[in-house]
Amino acid sequence: MSAAAALSTLGALDPGAIGVFLQADTGLLPEGLDVSFKLLPAIIVLGMLLLFLAIGFVFRVADSENMWVAGRSIGNLENGMAIGANWMSAASYLGLAALIALSGFYGLAFVIGWTTGYFILLIFLAAQMRRFGKYTAPDFVGDRFNSDAARAIAAITTFLIAFVYAIGNARGMGLVGLYIFGDIALPGLSGYQSMVVFMMTITVGYLTLSGMLGATKNQAVQYGILIVAFLTGLYAVGITQGYSTVLPQIEYGQLIGTLSSEFSQPFAGASYYLWIATAFSLIVGTCGLPHVLVRFYTVESERTARWSTVWGLFFICLLFWGAPAFATFGTDLYAENVGAVYGDPGMGSAAGDVIVVLATQLANLPQWFVGFVAAGGIAAAIATVSGLFITGSSAISHDIYTNIINPEATQRQQVLVGRLSIILLGIITTLAALDPAAPIGALVAYAFSLAGTVLFPMFFLGMWWENTNRQGALAGMSTGLIVWFIPMLNEVLPVYIANGEPYIPFLAQWLPAIGSALIAMPIVFAVTIGVSLVTKKPPLETKRVVRQCHSPEPMGQQQTAHDVVATDGGESQSPADD
Repeated sequence: MSAAAALSTLGALDPGAIGVFLQADTGLLPEGLDVSFKLLPAIIVLGMLLLFLAIGFVFRVADSENMWVAGRSIGNLENGMAIGANWMSAASYLGLAALIALSGFYGLAFVIGWTTGYFILLIFLAAQMRRFGKYTAPDFVGDRFNSDAARAIAAITTFLIAFVYAIGNARGMGLVGLYIFGDIALPGLSGYQSMVVFMMTITVGYLTLSGMLGATKNQAVQYGILIVAFLTGLYAVGITQGYSTVLPQIEYGQLIGTLSSEFSQPFAGASYYLWIATAFSLIVGTCGLPHVLVRFYTVESERTARWSTVWGLFFICLLFWGAPAFATFGTDLYAENVGAVYGDPGMGSAAGDVIVVLATQLANLPQWFVGFVAAGGIAAAIATVSGLFITGSSAISHDIYTNIINPEATQRQQVLVGRLSIILLGIITTLAALDPAAPIGALVAYAFSLAGTVLFPMFFLGMWWENTNRQGALAGMSTGLIVWFIPMLNEVLPVYIANGEPYIPFLAQWLPAIGSALIAMPIVFAVTIGVSLVTKKPPLETKRVVRQCHSPEPMGQQQTAHDVVATDGGESQSPADD
């Protein structure tokens, strides 16, 4: 069943219906979008891509510290912009407005879920993770729980998150590329698939040069491009079409009453349960994403970690406040110029995924300007894929190869394996994105459910309960992976090998893949705590490291909690009341 056909059935308020809605169209040619080569937009996008390659070359790395944590030299404002760019993927720039346009009130679960998690990060994890002071998220898991097995599970989970998350962004790059370059097809590929291959080649190219240092510099630039493109596009559409004047983020509300009930009626597109499950999974998933957590390792101090989180949340909200307005404007323009948004056939998921670009086109804005807005979507996708690929490759190179397989690896060997891992991740992501199983927002949400189920409990318990031990972590993470895979097999596998319907509708209703962390995360917490209580407590040195992560005493730029404990046992400084 297509996205549009599924939308026509959502009035029954079946929680499982949204799983069908979140399947991808097979055509991937957005209706209403002007798919043709455009010279000025092409120049803008190619110039932007060349700029990214140049920055990657200038800040190319030769050692592992700059490769993974940028030498711990990033300030709060720059890191905040990198957090914003890291976060505002194609799922935010394109997919968020698409979800609201296609599913109405249900889409607001993504706005709430993708912002609320940062408050938890700010209060409970940002400064503490910086004081722990490792290179990667699996590094934290392996060292905190004194287990290479736990490190390996965390590394595999990190790689899997990067892969699933990046598929959605590659889809976004491909769809937007159709507007810029037209339906130009490589031999054996469609125009969409050719765009995916082209964009992913550019992304992998500069990442293999730059590592985290160049990626951070690029992300600051990418944030500037994407936020200016998004906001100017929003204001231009609102003003030229008479929707708004000064604050489209608020004024769009007066238009909602004129749109279809599928857009404005609460829970018309999904049940209350699914809304809560989705929002919850996105909140805890935010706190478990490795490419977000690693940003706290790149800064000078725990104070900078906190302030960069505040700045990052501000930069993120600049876009998130405008996404519902863009969705509203785009929905109205689509209904006026293309056809019915809901019903059969209605707006397809491919058109929904480019509603931001489509709205500026349907508003009859200059072609070069629409191209600039489209370039912002490409910048958003590339920025996030950069962070994902760095964390995914570091999981292979640093956490598995260096820490487990070859502890004597030289700096050159580590960087080489990291670069090869980026290329590998790029290849498999590109292949998966050629025929994606779902729209951008859904693909990304699957990764959030995984992060919230497997990694967030380890970060939170590992940092806030010193008695969490190796056995508890292994049991909890293994349980989390199993519970996450069950709804994925139930809902995503049928898209490729069956008719697209879930194998077990009841399971899809109460354990949806897009919101599985609502059930899975409490199970992982319970298993981890229960096993930790009935097995041997962790070593005293590990407990002292955890206590040191809450100490009010400042540490040097390259100093970690382990360094303090190794020097004086960690007993000279009292823990802070964080």
